[in-house]
Amino acid sequence: MRAKRGLLALVGAMLLVPALPACGSGAGADGAGKTLTVLIGANSIYPEQQRQWFSDVSARFKKQTGATVTFETFASPNDELTRIQTSVLAGRGPDIYALGTTFTPTAYATGAFVQLDDSDWNSVGGRDRFLPATLGISGPDRSHEVGVPFTTRPFVMAYNTELLAAAGIDKPADSWDGLRDQAKKLTGGGTYGLAVAYGDSYDPWKFIWAMSLQAGNRLVEAGRAHLDDATTLKAYRTYLGWLATDHVVDPAAAGWKNAQAIAAFGAGKAAFLPMVSATSKVTLDRSAVAGKYAYAVMPTIAPGTATPPAGGMGATSILSGDNLVVARYTPAKDLALALIRMLTSAESQDLYYRTFGELPTNAQAAQALRGDPALAAMVDSSAKSVATPFTGAWSQIQLALVNVVVQSVPQLAAGKVDDGALRSLLGQAQSSAQAALDKVK
Repeated sequence: MRAKRGLLALVGAMLLVPALPACGSGAGADGAGKTLTVLIGANSIYPEQQRQWFSDVSARFKKQTGATVTFETFASPNDELTRIQTSVLAGRGPDIYALGTTFTPTAYATGAFVQLDDSDWNSVGGRDRFLPATLGISGPDRSHEVGVPFTTRPFVMAYNTELLAAAGIDKPADSWDGLRDQAKKLTGGGTYGLAVAYGDSYDPWKFIWAMSLQAGNRLVEAGRAHLDDATTLKAYRTYLGWLATDHVVDPAAAGWKNAQAIAAFGAGKAAFLPMVSATSKVTLDRSAVAGKYAYAVMPTIAPGTATPPAGGMGATSILSGDNLVVARYTPAKDLALALIRMLTSAESQDLYYRTFGELPTNAQAAQALRGDPALAAMVDSSAKSVATPFTGAWSQIQLALVNVVVQSVPQLAAGKVDDGALRSLLGQAQSSAQAALDKVK
């Protein structure tokens, strides 16, 4: 009942969808005739490779344990949250969830996922097999952790080295205003300064979060939301203005997903591609810009400023990636931990990186990549990443931030940013965020 009450407090305003059937069966290391189900985000950039990975993982685990692994996917943060909600309330569903790190606090707050003790950590290979930084959002503290690090995804910016050189630009600017000015200089002749996925379900809020922190607004402090702060309004104006008023983004980008922004940059149609991770490398190395692009950390100086303001944080990225959590209702906990051990081994993590570009959390696998100069910006960004607040309300706050962009897209597609409408949307986001925070107090 504690798990149900906790989740109802977090997402009680959402409609429930039909309960999922129980998926785990049996327990213990001997998995003959048993099935584990894993819920994971659908990979829209590499869907065919993901389907093959599903098949390969199941075959490998069946050979090791006799158990079958099946995969279910979610397509958006809303879908992710609803799937957690439904399964927790029903007390049945997937055995293992691969959750974005920002959703781990929500999972923890429900009390519905296995809190890892020393024995559990030993079962997945020990805490010391993971990069220490990737454990930073496994739980509120080391004694209360639910998430096993699966991937790490520090965000950076790709840039076209040939286009910048032709324009006489040595390197990307370290401020958002400077980047805008460079983008204006690089826009023309069918090429745009920036490729931005305004229609993506995952990326827009990360720009707003970073710009707000850089301006000194942490969005959540001491149980209070600050989404309607002037710094956040400025962040939205900047982000939406790239298309609507600065005209440095292809107008079609109002409906782009992340894969489309990457494709545009890969075709040489944009000079900068902000808010991407190492996952883009697999695509870009096979594109028209192969050998003609590089990565840099994103600007760390807030819009409207030339130097970091007092109280500002030079965040380059959220502490991003995926954690694996095990449902408390599963009757196959030992099998679930065995699968996590396999998925976080150096061999598995290296293969996952080479297939999808997701950086490993396994320390041994990560060490093997440190000599790659293409990853230097990712390493730098990872060191400067900042964790989102560890509150069970964060998933709702994140969705509120995204919704402002979603509701702005119709006007954005018409080349407009209505300041009054934007203020109204921020007011709604503030109310939604504060209500979520109040419920988890």
